[in-house]
Amino acid sequence: MIGALRSLFLVAAMTTAASAEPTRSILSFVDLDGWAADDHGAALSVFLNTCGDLDDPDWQALCGVAQTYEADAARSFFELFFRPVLVEDGEKALFTGYFEPELDGSKTRTDRFKYPIYKMPPEAREAGPWLSRREILTGDTMQGRGLEIAWVDDPVELFFLQIQGSGRVRLPDGSALRVGYGGANGHPYRSIGAELIRQGALGAHEVSAQMIRAWVRKNPEAGAELLFHNPSYVFFREVSRVAPEFGPLGAMNRSVTTMRSIAADPAYTPLGAPVWVEKDGKAPLRRLMIAQDTGAAIKGAQRADIFFGTGDEAGQAAGRLKDPGRMVLLLPIQRAYALLPDEF
Repeated sequence: MIGALRSLFLVAAMTTAASAEPTRSILSFVDLDGWAADDHGAALSVFLNTCGDLDDPDWQALCGVAQTYEADAARSFFELFFRPVLVEDGEKALFTGYFEPELDGSKTRTDRFKYPIYKMPPEAREAGPWLSRREILTGDTMQGRGLEIAWVDDPVELFFLQIQGSGRVRLPDGSALRVGYGGANGHPYRSIGAELIRQGALGAHEVSAQMIRAWVRKNPEAGAELLFHNPSYVFFREVSRVAPEFGPLGAMNRSVTTMRSIAADPAYTPLGAPVWVEKDGKAPLRRLMIAQDTGAAIKGAQRADIFFGTGDEAGQAAGRLKDPGRMVLLLPIQRAYALLPDEF
C-alpha cells in the first residue's frame, strides 16, 4: 500500500480510532453540497480504474454498467445506481493529505548519494519484530548483500519517504526510478512529531512535515537521534510496471489519481467505492472521489487522506491539510437500503 505510516506524526496526539457503534443514514443527492457542480466524468474514469478488481457480484454488475456510460452521462450513472450513505461513528471528520515524494539519488553510492533505500531481507519477512531502525542503520546486518535499490542524498527525505510508503528517485541521467512499499520491520510506529511536542521543541499547533524537516536540519545531531525515536523501518521494492504519467500504486494495487483518490478505513468504506468529500477549512473542496488506498492512521468512518500528486508542490499542499468536513459513502442501491455492516 502507498502510505502504511503516513500522517501518523500529524495525528498521533489525536483520537483516530472509532469509539462508538456506527450509524448509517441514507441521504438524497440533493443533500450533497456542490454535487451538481462536480466533474462526474472524471470520477467515473477513476472508478473504472479499480472497479473491475472488485469480487462482489453487486459491484461487478455496476462496473459492467459503468463501462457503457460516457463521461457526459456520468452523473446520471451515479444517481441511478447508487445512494448516498452517511456513516458516523461519533468521531468528527478529519481530512489530511498524502503525496508521492521525489528524491535525488543514484543507483550507485557516491560521496553525495550515501543513504540507501533498502529491499526487505528475507529473514525480516519471516520474523516477527525484527531489528529496530537504529540497529538497521548503525549495524552491519544489511551490508554487502545487494539489498540497496538506490542511494539518496538526504536522510530526512528518506525518512519521510518511508512515511509516505512510495516515491520516485530522480537519477543523475534525468530518468526516474519508482519505489513502492515492500514491507516493514514489525516495530510499532512512534511519532517524532509527538516527541518534539513532548520535548517542548515544537508546539502542538506547529507540528507539520515542513516544521519537522526544518527542525531536524537545524539540529543535525539531535535530529539524527530524533529519527531513531521511531523504531519502525519501511523497506521498498522497485515498481517498474507503472508508467511515469500515472500515480503510484495504492492498496488495490492500481495507480491512485491526483485529487480523485483517497485513503479510507475499509472497516467502514469498501475499497473501490465512490465517496463524496465535503472538506471545509481555508480551501473548501466538494468532489466525488474513489476510496482506493488505506493507511495506518486512517481509522474511522469520517477519516480520509486525499492524494495530492507527485513532487514538492504536492507535498507542501498535502502537509498543510488538516481540515474538518463530511464524507458520504455511495453504495449500490440494494446495499444502501440493507444498511448491514457485513454487507460491505
